[in-house]
Parts: sequence; structure tokens; C-alpha cells
Amino acid sequence: MSNTPHTAGIVAGRLPADAYARNFGDAEPPLDRHEAQVAADRCYFCHDAPCITACPTDIDIPLFIRQIATGTPEAAARTIFGQNILGGMCARVCPTETLCEQACVREAAEGKPVEIGRLQRFATDMLMTQGVHPFTRAAPTGRRVAVVGAGPAGLACAHRLAMLGHDVAIYDARPKAGGLNEYGIAQYKSVGDFAQAEVEWLLQIGGISISNSMALGRDVTLAGLQADYDAVFLGMGLAGVNALRVPGEDRGNVRDAVDFIADLRQTPDKSALPIGRDVVVIGGGMTAVDAAVQSRLLGAQNVTIVYRRGQDRMSASDYEQHHAQTAGVRIVTNAAPVAVHGNGAVTEVEFAYTAEGPGGLSLTDDRFRLRADQVFKAIGQTLSGAPEGLALTGGKILVTGPGRTSLSGIWAGGDCAAGGDDLTVTAVAEGRDAAMDIHASLTRRG
Repeated sequence: MSNTPHTAGIVAGRLPADAYARNFGDAEPPLDRHEAQVAADRCYFCHDAPCITACPTDIDIPLFIRQIATGTPEAAARTIFGQNILGGMCARVCPTETLCEQACVREAAEGKPVEIGRLQRFATDMLMTQGVHPFTRAAPTGRRVAVVGAGPAGLACAHRLAMLGHDVAIYDARPKAGGLNEYGIAQYKSVGDFAQAEVEWLLQIGGISISNSMALGRDVTLAGLQADYDAVFLGMGLAGVNALRVPGEDRGNVRDAVDFIADLRQTPDKSALPIGRDVVVIGGGMTAVDAAVQSRLLGAQNVTIVYRRGQDRMSASDYEQHHAQTAGVRIVTNAAPVAVHGNGAVTEVEFAYTAEGPGGLSLTDDRFRLRADQVFKAIGQTLSGAPEGLALTGGKILVTGPGRTSLSGIWAGGDCAAGGDDLTVTAVAEGRDAAMDIHASLTRRG
């Protein structure tokens, strides 16, 4: 971060021109061949590897690391992609510190796990940059499947179905495919145009078409898809955003954090993005952290995350919380917004400290205000426009087993479906597993 004085108000170009490339560069540069060899040599290649159990896509981690160690990273990439076709993106964005690396025997023994995520990126990047697609399609089955949503779940489902010989048509509401990988991930975690490059690489399997700017309920209907296709997979994510439900929420410069992150990812020139001097982010998950950190990287002077419960209850990992604080973000916990103040545009947010009791969370009379010229809401997303007839639970599509919904011939996975951890890697696993169940259902029909 530059120490250049900050201008008051919401303005673009707060930092020197060269600061943006530095701030939004690769947060963790890739390993070179020698570094990968050294990192791979630290693996014990455990027979009953706990890291595999901790991976939602069940990648054989000791095997792919052994393949790197023996000088065959392309084989390692095939091992990864066989379980997780979006292994390249997952290597960048997976919270490995709470999944495979936390379970690593080296972590328990030494407090320093094998760098599984970086090794995965080394292997997958090497194969992808060669333009090699490791799979070929089976003989055509004559079956056609519709996939709604070109995010991680939809793409993983489509690829596996195509590999098994089915024809797949993806319908996505956005102008670009990729879902949260394209629109919802912090820029410094996935730099350049990797999300689109990954989609194009995935489509090399053949048999998949993508129709963009086609939203379910607006441009296509579930009934229409059921009539035209042999099966339907719903992976459209969560398009709605929860409201604060406090007075003044509609004031100027109060916006959804997901929209801010999407704008940032779709704007090549980061210096053109206006940012406030005093930014308040409301929420405690990854979206809140990503919005807060990137506000600092754009030049905001004071950035505060406010979460209604204790810091140990934040869904953002300890690693991400520490990263935010290292970036200069202040985290205030046990406080909830009660009003947004200002004259047209926001100038302050009023909070009440909260207390946990037998009846749940309650507001106390102890209040404070934070100066803010920009506020980002990151308090969760909701399913919008769910088709009639689908059973819901907790505001998401009810699924059983490998993504089966309450309607015959319709499967669902990813963030729009109940269960899971709202992670890219979990969505991939759900899409892949639903595809296998769809395949079994279609082939049983003859």
C-alpha cells in the first residue's frame, strides 16, 4: 500500500498508477519447478492420508505429489482433474488452511503443512498452459441435458456429462461463464483472465454449448427445459442479497459487496474504480473480507468490518481474518447496524453492541457510530426466482443424495442447493456427483 495522502469522498485514482498493478498482482506467486520439487519432497505420502478425507473432491493428494516429486507433473494434473476439473481455480481459492493442509500430518507435527494448494497449482497450470485437455468423450449416448448456471457446480456437472457421451446445453444469466469464479473472487486470488481461460480449456472436451444472458424464469423456464431435455441440473447460485433492514439503508453509496467485487473483477483499469476514504463493510464471511481488503488495495484509508457475533463465529477463516488485519482492516465484533445516517449519501453508520442470551442474539442500548462515505453489505445471499414445485429448505433447494430434488428428472448443486459449505471446491464435488447420478438415471432408462 502507498502512503500517499487520501482524498476525502469517493474518488477514483487514489493511489499512484504503479500501485494498482502491485496491489492486485498475484497474492501467492506460483512455484517454479525446483520449488515444487522441494515442496513435494516434504510429503510423507501417507497410506491413510487424512488430507484426502479433508478434500471435498477426494483428490488423491499423496499420489499427485509423488508424481510431482518423480518429475511427472502432467500426470499429477491428470490425477487432480480426474476428481476436480476446476482444480486450477481451486488451487488458487480453496481455503486449504482449513481443509487438506490443516489435516496434513506435517501440520500436526511441525505446524507447517505440505504446500498442497501451491503444488496443485503448479501441476494444473503446467498442463493447462500446454493446451492439453486430459479427457476424451465417450461414444455419443443421444441424451441431452440442460444445465442452468455456468458456475463451478454447473461447469463440473456439464464436463462430466459430456465426458460420458451426453450433449449438454448450459444456460447462464451472466454475460460471461464462470459464476463466482469470474465475478465473485478477490482479484488478487485469481489474476488476469484465468477464470475465462479455464472455461475455454474445460470446453475442449466437446459436446457442451453455453448460452449467456439467459436467466431461468426470464428467458427459459423449468417446464420448457424439462420438455426439451432428458434431465436438468440447477446450479444457478444465489442471485439475491439480504437487506440490512435498518433506516437509511437506501442512502447513496450503500451497496452490495458482491456487486462491488464483480465490478472490480470486470474493470481492467483498477485506478478507474472510485473508492471512499472511510469504508464500512457489514458481515463476517469471505465476501466481507474480500470487499474490505480490496477497498484498502484501492486506496481507502480507514476500512472496518463489523460483525454481529464474536470473531470466532465469523465464517471467514482465521487465515483470512488475519490477512484482512495485516492489510490494515479493522474488525469490530458483537455489533449490528441500527441506522444509516447522512444527507442523501451515507456519512455515518450507527451500531448497537449485541449480546447472546437464551433467546438468541439481542441488541443492547450501548451504541456507537462509525464515519463512512461508503458502505458494503455482505450479510449473505439468497435464492431468487426458485421454480414452482421445487421443495425448499432454509431458503435453498432441498436435495437428497447426489443432488436429487423433489421433482423427478431435476438435480441441483452448488450454492443454490441446501447443504455444502458454499465453497468452489464443494460446488465442483456436488456438480460432479450429480452428473454421475444423472448418467446412471439416463442409462437405466435405456
